[in-house]
Amino acid sequence: IFLMFGVGLHFSIADLWKVRNIAIPGAIGQMALTTILGYCFAIYLGWSPSASLVLGLAISIASTVVLLRGLMDYGLLNTQHGQAAVGWLILEDIATVLILLLMPTLASSDGSVDWSGLGLTLLKAAAFIATLVFIGRKLVPWMLLGTARSGSRELFILAVLAASVGIALAATMIFGVSIALGAFAAGVVVHESKLSHQVSADVLPFRDAFSVLFFVSIGMMVDLRYVGGNVMALIVLVLIITVGKYLVTLLMGLFIKHPARTFLVVAAGLSQIGEFSFILGQAGLALGLLGQDQYSMILAGALLSISVNPLMYKTTQPFEKFLRSIPTVWR
Repeated sequence: IFLMFGVGLHFSIADLWKVRNIAIPGAIGQMALTTILGYCFAIYLGWSPSASLVLGLAISIASTVVLLRGLMDYGLLNTQHGQAAVGWLILEDIATVLILLLMPTLASSDGSVDWSGLGLTLLKAAAFIATLVFIGRKLVPWMLLGTARSGSRELFILAVLAASVGIALAATMIFGVSIALGAFAAGVVVHESKLSHQVSADVLPFRDAFSVLFFVSIGMMVDLRYVGGNVMALIVLVLIITVGKYLVTLLMGLFIKHPARTFLVVAAGLSQIGEFSFILGQAGLALGLLGQDQYSMILAGALLSISVNPLMYKTTQPFEKFLRSIPTVWR
């Protein structure tokens, strides 16, 4: 809830609009190609089509936390390259929410798509979003502002927690949509408040505390015996996540008119997977689309890709020099 609430809290339509020409086609193209790459690899390993699709989707989405940390460490966050990377990630985060929304419907027993169920799910989601737009955008900021005027910091934090968790649970209990979508929408609504920066500062300790427990619980689920018996498959998976996604992102640069330097930075930042891949994997596990051993492979791939990711930023300058040596490709 707090991970998705944090994403929604930093979601700005205005910021996204500035980098729409690179973020929208780039994110869609990169996710599609990476999903196909992961799907084909899993099919080669003998996984079922549903498990292969979950793997493909899981490796197509990068970690927002890891990306932001990397951009800050290398002083790229406030550059045009960093802004493009963040916009790209916002699109991926939105796509993750939609995937989580659709996964239960797609996991039908006979492997076919339940179009009537899918339509009903989307209708409920639309009703939930409409309710938030017409009621939540006015009510929640008004509630937070009134609470802040009381002068009680404890009451303000309690109001923020009530808004984030309450809207997320209401999304599931009343509208029957994903709790992740509810948390994301709650963040978007709170973003409309003048106090959104204070909300972000107050929620951060809660998010970090629960994130620690979340990642610890994820680590406890890794089956080291299975991973140890499939070392070569794990190495190939990590190469797909790091090198494969890097090259796929650069490939987008041949079709989208933006500086090559921007695509090099975005490619380095996206060559990892993290928390949203875990969440997708957990959803696949709960729906029976994925086995525990297969989930362990995704987890191990994520942990290794996060470890390798800082090295990917150091490849940008040598790779840029190499591309400049091929004028046609550079242009």
